[in-house]
Amino acid sequence: MTHDHDLVLRPTAAQTQAALNPPPGRTGGDLVVETLAGLGATTVFGLPGQHALGMFDALRRSDLAYVGLRVENNAGFAADAYGRVTGEAAPLLLSTGPGALTSLAALQEAAAASAPVLAISSQVPRAGLGGGRHGYLHELPDQQASFRGVVKSVHTVRTPSQIPSAIAGAWESALTAPHGPVWVEIPQDVLLAATDLPVVTAVDAAPHDLPPRPELTAVAADLLAKAERPAIIAGGGVVRADASGKLRQLAERLDAPVVTTFGGKGAFPWNHPLSLQSWLEDRHTTDFLEDADVLLVVGSGLGELSSNYHTFAPRGRVIQIEADLGKLESNHPALGIHADARLALSALLETLTEKRQDATAAERVRTVLGLVRERIDAQDLALEQRVLAAVREALPDRSPSFWDMTILAYWAWSAFDARRPNTMHSAQGAGGLGYAFPAAIGAAVADPTQPVLAVSGDGGALYSIAELATARQHDLNVTWLIVDDGGYGILREYMTDTFGQATATELTRPDYVALAESFGVPGVRTTADTLADDLAKALAAPGPSVVVLPALLRMFAPTHLG
Repeated sequence: MTHDHDLVLRPTAAQTQAALNPPPGRTGGDLVVETLAGLGATTVFGLPGQHALGMFDALRRSDLAYVGLRVENNAGFAADAYGRVTGEAAPLLLSTGPGALTSLAALQEAAAASAPVLAISSQVPRAGLGGGRHGYLHELPDQQASFRGVVKSVHTVRTPSQIPSAIAGAWESALTAPHGPVWVEIPQDVLLAATDLPVVTAVDAAPHDLPPRPELTAVAADLLAKAERPAIIAGGGVVRADASGKLRQLAERLDAPVVTTFGGKGAFPWNHPLSLQSWLEDRHTTDFLEDADVLLVVGSGLGELSSNYHTFAPRGRVIQIEADLGKLESNHPALGIHADARLALSALLETLTEKRQDATAAERVRTVLGLVRERIDAQDLALEQRVLAAVREALPDRSPSFWDMTILAYWAWSAFDARRPNTMHSAQGAGGLGYAFPAAIGAAVADPTQPVLAVSGDGGALYSIAELATARQHDLNVTWLIVDDGGYGILREYMTDTFGQATATELTRPDYVALAESFGVPGVRTTADTLADDLAKALAAPGPSVVVLPALLRMFAPTHLG
């Protein structure tokens, strides 16, 4: 009898001959790029540095496309977006010490958003490892320690022969649900060491499935079948698992209203009769969800933003489907199902075969959305709504958009129709500035056929202004909308509301149009009235462009403070 684990893949004659006669001049760096190619990677992001030159030298002997950004953190954001858009692990090549550490904020965002990023960093030579003070350039006592609390897994290499397995293990980890960033560390002398090892070809690193336990989905299905007022919260896990279709089937079978979290934008059709849209920072939505007798939470940990700043207190039974084990019941008691969202929703659909009828569900949804609209309309926020509507009008349905931590993005979390799943992305997971434009670069690399939109405030734009050079160098179809209010607008508003005046929020305003043009990137200054036309023209034109909107926007009133 032959068992699966007894099977051994035997090389062909050509593969055997190639293995016995590897090309000369290869190093540990070649093993890195060969392994990435063998895993299916086609594109890598990064920034060269002295200790990492062995990897970068090997790139010229490979077919991998290299996209070099100007700052390591921005390279990390680009890899993050590439991973989100493609669902593939995005290689990020970094150098030691300052180069590696500069990527930390981007890796934190990738972890929060479950974006598969494969970070490969150099290290000082092996003689400098172990925590001693040897005085090597970029030396740290324990470089890995800075990343262990951020990434999913850490993989170390100390000899050339360890490189393929370490990278394959990291790849598997990055793509096993929940997706996330991983860290591989290789000393400089290992990258530069000559090797006569065979050329790395196909590498097996298939991610593990994360199916639900059947006894748990049986109980969940029974609770949902008997529910009188079921409701669903759909988070980013639905998008990452490509489970939007399954979610819609289940919601329609149950007649259950659905609200999407800010990370789950597009997971459910915006104008569907059962769609509560994304108004999670509204008390009317919070009250509605609290009234559900069974609440199904899929792909969300119900963190701060998804729970109206922890004021949400469900009164009914909660079912939580989550791939990140640490998020199960982390905020509310629930029937916790540790599983990939797509597999869990499929299991529920197999059990819940009968259509549940609720003639009141759509009307109750309309009532809540009407109350939300009344609350917003009672405030003087016409400008903000006009600007957001102009962006929606100009942006093609299939085009991805990337939003920085700025007032217009905070509006978009609640009020923007993403139209399609996996097209609207923001840095709301970790909340760092400077995400939008370098992330949009990563998305434009992933799919050059669609224009990509980045939205930043002027404060966030200054974090990544150098990447205009990257966009121009690679002639990427990225349009950058910069809303210029002369400072950190949301912090100005928070401080004024709390303390009566703002401190340290005002910024000198460069001429962003002239600045863009100095990089060879066309720029235009617009108004709220001309934004839709100017943005549409910029998005339709090939190559990068910048649209600057001088405007002082305000947030709608919070509902969690009363």
